Amino acid sequence: MSLFGALTTAISGLNAQSRALGNVSDNVANSQTVGFKRVDTQFVNYLTQSTNASHSPGSVIARPDYTNGVQGTIEQSGDPLSLAIGGGGMFSVAAALGSANGRPVFDERQFFTRAGDFRLDRDGFMVNGSGYYLQGWPSDTAGSPDRTTLSPIQVNQQVFNPIATTGMELAANLPPPTPTTPISAQMQLYDSLGVRHIVNLGFSQTAPNVWDLAIDVPDDIGAAARGTAEIRFGAGGPPAVAASPDGTIAGFGTVTGSVTAAAGVTGDPAEITFNADFGQGPQTVTLNLGAIGEARGLTQFAATAFSVRNQTQNGVPLGSYAGVAMRENGDVAVNYDNGQSRIIARVPLVAFSDADKLQRLDGQAFMRTVESGEARVTDPASNGVGKLVTGSVERSNVDIATEFTKLIVAQRAYTANTRIVTASDELLQETINMRR
Repeated sequence: MSLFGALTTAISGLNAQSRALGNVSDNVANSQTVGFKRVDTQFVNYLTQSTNASHSPGSVIARPDYTNGVQGTIEQSGDPLSLAIGGGGMFSVAAALGSANGRPVFDERQFFTRAGDFRLDRDGFMVNGSGYYLQGWPSDTAGSPDRTTLSPIQVNQQVFNPIATTGMELAANLPPPTPTTPISAQMQLYDSLGVRHIVNLGFSQTAPNVWDLAIDVPDDIGAAARGTAEIRFGAGGPPAVAASPDGTIAGFGTVTGSVTAAAGVTGDPAEITFNADFGQGPQTVTLNLGAIGEARGLTQFAATAFSVRNQTQNGVPLGSYAGVAMRENGDVAVNYDNGQSRIIARVPLVAFSDADKLQRLDGQAFMRTVESGEARVTDPASNGVGKLVTGSVERSNVDIATEFTKLIVAQRAYTANTRIVTASDELLQETINMRR
């Protein structure tokens, strides 16, 4: 019995070492595969009989020991859409089953991967080198993600629609005493078609601490002059406003034309509103000059000349697609050549209680199993999923030197088992020859 036991045990050893060699071969072959997780070998002994008095040879089997949760080396990539994970999370991806009406049809099952070598395909989807589509939370117009749904991220390369100007801000200093000539300044605004127009501002001092602001829009289809507004600075100006420090806006006086200005108390915005029409209907614009009684925006302090500190407006011209960028919080931002950007989705990360129990699939992908636990989908850098590293990829976690060491050990162990087979065969032959 023991001779046959020794023979069968040695044969099981050959099978086990063959599997170990297969795992080493798979690891070495995928040492440069993005997101690949090596497979180690775990040997398990099975007994036939083992007591204090006797022990019979059993067998050994080789089980795969997965390293799905072991971090690979993060390496910079030349593609800005490439992503790597510094931690234990995974990307949620989808697999295409085919196409219908020119659009891909996706498998309803959920897939996960660490292979973040994503690029845009011809339809604008973010696809990695294995053909899996990156999924994310779609964002609304304000850029806030909808965390109730996951869908493949598609980048729309349409134009950025123009936004008409509704607000302007001016920060400048008007120098006392009374200038001999009016002070001029120019600002710009955009209409609903994205066409840029000039707004001329003329400041004329009519009395100490009192200025008239004239607003002209040369492109207005009615008349260039939009109207005037009287601006009063500090205490002593007519009427006296003791609560406003010298050099700060105390309030507004007479207004003309389409210009309006609301009276305010200290701290309220110092705003003037006027209308313009460029052929698409009246466009209301609010000019912010700071705040009542505060030294910001438009001021009147000692200076030798008029100086503009800042001027802005919230209109946007027509913009063409200029590219897409990934942010560290997972946001996918589409950039336009008008300086604007739009967030279309956020890439979440997925974590499992036991990632080593995931089902491995082709293309460095995984599927959830009962043993792995439920998928926990969350924002990057939260709840233990790791952080997102943009412009980088995660290389295989295979170490060539370690694999060669395993190779030598497996080779020697295989050879040793063949010697056991040979010896058992010779002993059995001698046993058979005893009959002679």
